[in-house]
Amino acid sequence: MNNPLYDTMFAPYADKDTTFLHLPDGGVITHAAFVRRAAQLAHSLCAYGVQTGERVAVQVEKCPDMLALYAACVQLGAIFLPLNTAYTAAELSYFVEDSGAVLLVADPARTEELAPVADAAGAAFATLSASGGSLSDDADARPHVFETVARSEDDLAAFLYTSGTTGRSKGAMLTQKNLISNAVTLTELWHFTKDDVLLHALPIFHTHGLFVATNVMLVAGGAMVFLPKLDIDQLINWMPRATSMMGVPTFYTRLLDDARFDSDLAANMRLFISGSAPLLADTHVAFEERTGHRILERYGMTETNMNTSNPYAGARIAGTVGLPLPDVKLRIADANGAELPRGETGVVEVRGPNVFAGYWNMPEKTAEEMRADGFFITGDLGVQDTQGYVTIVGRGKDLIISGGYNIYPKELELLLDGQNGVLESAVIGVPHADLGEVPLAVLVPQSGAQIDLEAIKTAMAEGLARYKQPREYRVIDELPRNTMGKVQKVALRAEFGS
Repeated sequence: MNNPLYDTMFAPYADKDTTFLHLPDGGVITHAAFVRRAAQLAHSLCAYGVQTGERVAVQVEKCPDMLALYAACVQLGAIFLPLNTAYTAAELSYFVEDSGAVLLVADPARTEELAPVADAAGAAFATLSASGGSLSDDADARPHVFETVARSEDDLAAFLYTSGTTGRSKGAMLTQKNLISNAVTLTELWHFTKDDVLLHALPIFHTHGLFVATNVMLVAGGAMVFLPKLDIDQLINWMPRATSMMGVPTFYTRLLDDARFDSDLAANMRLFISGSAPLLADTHVAFEERTGHRILERYGMTETNMNTSNPYAGARIAGTVGLPLPDVKLRIADANGAELPRGETGVVEVRGPNVFAGYWNMPEKTAEEMRADGFFITGDLGVQDTQGYVTIVGRGKDLIISGGYNIYPKELELLLDGQNGVLESAVIGVPHADLGEVPLAVLVPQSGAQIDLEAIKTAMAEGLARYKQPREYRVIDELPRNTMGKVQKVALRAEFGS
């Protein structure tokens, strides 16, 4: 292959006038039109001075041209660096400078704020949006064909920065092989074909919306309903014409809150997939009762894309993230990397073609998190049952050590979530003069419900050893979450941990 990623994802569609993107206004973009637009943008990247192997930082609201810019970077052999649209100028400056990006692409409305960021980092600046911008306008006049730059599967294709909740954000380097292997595996595992129409309401600055949803649909040759963001009215409007959806738990809870969402509306759907954050068992049950569909949960992370999935045809077990992907080796290990027996809790470690090439300019950090035998230490705590199903019980940094005893927050949260009046919960460790730290429970009430703390304390005393029981409880309106729906325990610690 000349350029494995481009030849797999984009080149096959250069002359196919099949629908690739359904737009909210009813318009469509064909596969061939998308490939032509990517070629135009590749020419424009060259005009802005971007060369093969250089980084292009992009903070743009979701739109077709941003997706085409990803394809353009692949065709040019540049490294695509999508950035959360919520990041401030101060946050962006770190990513642009750390990555050594030669171009920062932003929404036109943020030119005054972000052009100085690019200038300070020695990068060029361009704008792009659904309605235009300097890069978009330049591309309009460019040829529809671009000579694809030769690359190998080991060449870098993208950077994704981790959340940085425990220190400086780290730039995970993803190769062409990382992206291709995961997309091909998931397409087969989840039975996607050219006949599928995927409801796509996820952001595309994150691995879920870009390297799972989009890449899978490109491999399959299907179409996507390309929605700018989560909009329940739009999901309900488009669902009868779709066959599948990938989302975070919020998608499913909000659908269940809408009386229009029922089995008739979902009659044409064959698959609902959830990830990026744990799905409550109650949501699983309510969704299946309402629609007859059982949500498929999977598990991945920035550095690896997807690692496990509940099966398409077999048992989808609520509370688990399923089985290791066919080309992924997974083990539950102790602190030294020794594999633990099934049923014991330890650190999830994975090895496979999906595992990233390391952290940009952080060889020491890379060495800390990669075993000599090629296993990546995810930092997630998990347990694997006798059938091979994996359950994530928390992050290593979330582990609470109280008086020398290990407490896994997920165990407490599952009990708390099952209590009357509780919608969801989060458990964090807070300092304790004698025990080092003790658990504190943060509860969110169900709509219109009152939480009976005394009843909950009694239930926890009956179900948990004394050392595991929360010493304090706090009731708040909602848990702090990032854009992908993950609970931000660092924010809870900042508020309640003193």
